[in-house]
Amino acid sequence: MPKPLVPKPIVIVTRKLPDAIETRMRELFDARLNVDDHPMDQAELIEAVQKCDVLVPTITDRIDSKVLVRAGERLKLIANFGTGVDNVDVKTALERGITVTNTPGVLTEDTADLTMALILAVPRRLVEGNEELRAEHFKGWSPSWMLGHRIWGKRLGIVGMGRIGQAVARRARAFGLQIHYNNRKPVHSGIEQELEATYWDSLDQMLARMDIVSINCPHTPGTYHLLSARRLKLMKSSAYIVNTSRGEVIDENALARMLETGALAGAGLDVFEHEPAVNPKLLKLKNVVLLPHMGSATIEGRIDMGEKVIINIKTFADGHKPPDRVIPAML
Repeated sequence: MPKPLVPKPIVIVTRKLPDAIETRMRELFDARLNVDDHPMDQAELIEAVQKCDVLVPTITDRIDSKVLVRAGERLKLIANFGTGVDNVDVKTALERGITVTNTPGVLTEDTADLTMALILAVPRRLVEGNEELRAEHFKGWSPSWMLGHRIWGKRLGIVGMGRIGQAVARRARAFGLQIHYNNRKPVHSGIEQELEATYWDSLDQMLARMDIVSINCPHTPGTYHLLSARRLKLMKSSAYIVNTSRGEVIDENALARMLETGALAGAGLDVFEHEPAVNPKLLKLKNVVLLPHMGSATIEGRIDMGEKVIINIKTFADGHKPPDRVIPAML
């Protein structure tokens, strides 16, 4: 059990959060907020960990070993504002007696909504059609103009069948897609039956047979470039790929080359390997829909995330185990 912290622990928040969350943090804690929302550099993060009891970083803050080894004795909790914790060196944090928490579950439906939007947008050329209209290229209905592809009856391969993968499957099934998935192990038989989902033990074999592939697994050392150049080449040239997980899961250079040459039909990407930088080749392509990491970008979702952060801090500060602790077995 963690020891209770001081009555009002010093909590440093690295980015601007919703007003309702910041107001509540000020009431409960000695909260130091990032009013202008500037991304903190490494020097600022080191300064923060040297003087706070709790750090609240976001997915864009690199809380690596270089930062953690400079942390002061006060720092006992890193309450990450986000589900993924690939921005935090969890192993080093735990070795130094620092608890790490995240905000699981609250982003599932929002991310699944955006994934489904991309699954629809790319084959049906929705963004391209919008651009054509705004450029005043629309001269009236034509039986052969702006033809896309039907998604009903197509095979959707989901890589990572956790909460978000399952939520995507439920939406996709309503649109008439056949559900296939690859996961570390099969999901519960009841879920498989509900989704009429087919499990593939071999990712390679699944990729070769899918019409649309959705990436919904977390970024871990084991999933870095999971969709490598070799695996991308297994996909049909008529296939589409959608990624709302993490950019590092796909070899972005290989993906851009294949989209450029027509080796893949199209892609919908909400995340990028070197965010905020985007591969220049992708920016030039019409068969790609690009979004600025909007998967969790709803007011409701961000407030829910903030409330989870507050609960984790308050529980920890009161001397109890926070509900969303990250442990090595989860990584």
